[in-house]
Amino acid sequence: MSDNVKALKQPIDYPEKNMGPKQDTALRSVTVLGSTGSVGTQTLELIEANPNQFNVVALTANQNVELLIKQALALRPELVVIGDESKYKALKDGLSGKGIEVAAGAGAVTQAAQRKSDWVMAAIVGAAGLPPTLAAVKRGATVAFANKECLVCAGPLMMREVRDHGAYLLPVDSEHNAIYQVFDDEGRDGIERLILTASGGPFRHTSLEDMANVTPQEAVKHPVWSMGSKISIDSATMMNKGLEIIEASFLFDMPEDKIGVIVHPQSVIHSMVEYKDGSVLAQLGSPDMRTPIAYALAYPKRMTTPAARLNLAQIGSLTFEEPDPTRFRALVLTREALKRGGTAPTILNAANEVAVDAFLNSRIGFLDIAKIVEETLSAITIQPLDTLEAVTTSDAAARRIASEKVKACGK
Repeated sequence: MSDNVKALKQPIDYPEKNMGPKQDTALRSVTVLGSTGSVGTQTLELIEANPNQFNVVALTANQNVELLIKQALALRPELVVIGDESKYKALKDGLSGKGIEVAAGAGAVTQAAQRKSDWVMAAIVGAAGLPPTLAAVKRGATVAFANKECLVCAGPLMMREVRDHGAYLLPVDSEHNAIYQVFDDEGRDGIERLILTASGGPFRHTSLEDMANVTPQEAVKHPVWSMGSKISIDSATMMNKGLEIIEASFLFDMPEDKIGVIVHPQSVIHSMVEYKDGSVLAQLGSPDMRTPIAYALAYPKRMTTPAARLNLAQIGSLTFEEPDPTRFRALVLTREALKRGGTAPTILNAANEVAVDAFLNSRIGFLDIAKIVEETLSAITIQPLDTLEAVTTSDAAARRIASEKVKACGK
């Protein structure tokens, strides 16, 4: 078994008393980083539905102070942090007299991750989620992560810290969660490859000519999943699937050429593991993020969720197709970055974040996203990735150059 998979799948020795639903048992203590986003709100929905199993220690958000206040009043955590320091007064006023500690700023978000709790949901979108997620890992927490950028930007560093500090990683992305459930870590020599499924997003049959003219409003309308705007754009470009290839490579210690992608529009099969005897094991379920969140939240047990139960007879048929590398250039770029190694994935991710933000603000066209990422990758020398400083330096350089490319596009 590889060290990476050992780090990922060691059994978690939670006391039995932490698992039961009875009122008199100890509760599993929980921190949610990014509580107002899509994953964060669904995590809290499950916690609120099972109040006798969980105790919320800390909540953090970036800007949505109104929702953060409502969450804090409902769940009464010890600490609440808003990343945007300009929202601190509103947070403080909204929770005045409630006995809840409040703070603001990126440093305070990282401090929230350092506060003692059994389980941390890392759901901060983008590279901003890396420092607090690393902080939770370094105190040996169980980290359920929905932030793929942590492994994309700093995969070798993250997995090293997981091993060194005895932390546990539980993937929340539906694809990696699915692989985790059917991955035979004791018999990995029998694994032929991993197969990530992709919905294909809203433009899988759209011509390149038409894709050049799509609007942000059209691009965020995912046909299956309900997600935030940045993730929705990544799905539309299929950059999200490329990032998931990189993430899966580090999580499961698999080379790039052993990770396949298949477009599956129904999003019923969430991913598969193919074994060398010809067996293919798949995890199926309704396209509802509450299922993988609940798997991670209750691990190693399972908990009931309100997710719709899968009715295959009603669905009738499942279809599959190969992704088009011409239409979805991002898939090619991410594979190239993974093979180049070092800081290449860091650069790719940072450039993509800049380009997606520019597209959402109507500063560039849809097809310019991949173009800017490719040009940024070509403009920066790849460095070894062995420290957090290497990550931050490459990330900053990529953002600077990508921003220049955005200006040059000038819609």
